[in-house]
Amino acid sequence: MKKVVFLCVENSCRSQIAEAFANIHGKEEILAFSAGSKPSGTVNPKAVSLMKEINYDLSKHQSIHVDKLPDVEIDAMISMGCGDSCPTIRAKERIEWDIPDPKEMGDQDFKEVIKSIERKVLDFLKK
Repeated sequence: MKKVVFLCVENSCRSQIAEAFANIHGKEEILAFSAGSKPSGTVNPKAVSLMKEINYDLSKHQSIHVDKLPDVEIDAMISMGCGDSCPTIRAKERIEWDIPDPKEMGDQDFKEVIKSIERKVLDFLKK
């Protein structure tokens, strides 16, 4: 099973959503984690609300520091476009996704970011 970590500085929104879609679409293929270098400690409430609209309970996720990731070999480290390279994470592959931070966006634009993340996760799973 491939192990993937999704990174974003605060680990409160984009990386949480990416982890959710990896769990939804890749549950038999990948073990997904998310973390950040300066975690906020909370998952973005708007992300929780909008993901609930597609029947995913993001409220069970936790915003964690990269140091709290399990000590496993990571196959792919995917950064959300926030410049968080996390050199402390050893990964076979490092990928950078250029995804805008939706935390200050209105609902419609936020939903577009969610759809973009889902497409990127699906594309990643095809590889």
